[in-house]
Amino acid sequence: MRLTVFGTGYLGATHAACMAELGHEVVGVDVDPGKVAKLSDGVTPFYEPGLEEVLRRNLDAGRLRFTTSYPEAADHADVHFLGVGTPQKKGEYAADLKYVHAVIDSLAPLIERPSVIIGKSTVPVGTAAELGARARAAATAEVEVAWNPEFLREGFAVQDTLRPDRLVLGLDSARERADWVAGLVREIYAELLEAQVPFLQTDLATAELVKVSANAFLATKISFINAVSEVCEATGADVTILADALGYDARIGRRFLNAGLGFGGGCLPKDIRAFMARAGELGADHAVAFLREVDNINMRRRTKVVDMAAKACGGSLLGANVAVLGAAFKPESDDVRDSPALNVAGMIQLHGAVVSVYDPKALENSRRVFPTLNYATSVADACDRADVVLVLTEWKEFTALRPEDLNPVVRSRSIIDGRNCLERARWREAGWVYAGLGTP
Repeated sequence: MRLTVFGTGYLGATHAACMAELGHEVVGVDVDPGKVAKLSDGVTPFYEPGLEEVLRRNLDAGRLRFTTSYPEAADHADVHFLGVGTPQKKGEYAADLKYVHAVIDSLAPLIERPSVIIGKSTVPVGTAAELGARARAAATAEVEVAWNPEFLREGFAVQDTLRPDRLVLGLDSARERADWVAGLVREIYAELLEAQVPFLQTDLATAELVKVSANAFLATKISFINAVSEVCEATGADVTILADALGYDARIGRRFLNAGLGFGGGCLPKDIRAFMARAGELGADHAVAFLREVDNINMRRRTKVVDMAAKACGGSLLGANVAVLGAAFKPESDDVRDSPALNVAGMIQLHGAVVSVYDPKALENSRRVFPTLNYATSVADACDRADVVLVLTEWKEFTALRPEDLNPVVRSRSIIDGRNCLERARWREAGWVYAGLGTP
């Protein structure tokens, strides 16, 4: 099939490349000529394992191309995926839909034959219905709007697109062409459906709520174990063993029960805040009031690590040399949006420390956010004459570290494990002062 994908950020570029991998003829559309030029040359503007190979393979095969031209995109296909960003509004919790609206307002007047716009972006509930009315008012032909939320995990985006754990499609069942839309989507994902990927067809509102509800649940699970870790710190209990014990309960499971610095990135923080904002607009803010405490717990872990660093340096960070290993919000990503690691590095610098940051992939993005931090080219460079070392992103390069790797370069043998990802017994036996979150 012929498809377009509007937006070539993390979501859009991944979806475009993977739809081409499924055999479709895809045009990716973006208003940024720089992004379009990079992608056309087979270069992704962000780090995602495996994506560049898929991108280049399909560019070479002629199934994928990129453009800034909306008329070209409208002429190419009758099925248009919407994958632009929905960031948090400045000074508010609500999602900013200006990019979503811009696509609809630019595309709809160009549609001259029956078409469908399929949303992938995470939006507040009620957005799809509003966009449908908006598109139909501007188009000269019939336009349907459906919603097919994404469930991408950074570091696993290609896998999550080509073999997702479920497909969700939201339709306006009151529309005469709803069955036509469902048939198109089933055709697009035919290979996935043949592979027995579950397919759930819902109304528009349910589809919109699935992604944000999933993120809210995961955020709650992470903040739950971090709240428990605070109790562990007060009692001398070990949160890692406690989490293992909880994980054996089939009703709970072990995943996302890793106590530590907390969650970040471009999805969970802004999505739960947008969920709270939209619930408030609907008069149901009491129903998700607990998410405010989820957010508070998450942010509190960052200040906790700053306090731990100050304690490790004798009570004050003024003039201390602090090594921060990790800047991305998670491993296998260069994403530093709302990154706990980079946030902690910035706060420590504001307390007067000299901070050296190293990350295998996220240094360039980090410099844009915090240009005043020092950025190292290796672990050894970052830890040179360090008074304390902080491990804040669980890259394999860091979890594999041994005390003897750092003994020759640090000034003080003190390490803070912000992700509880190191073997603390090994570090203590080697004479290091080890501190973790929620561990004795």
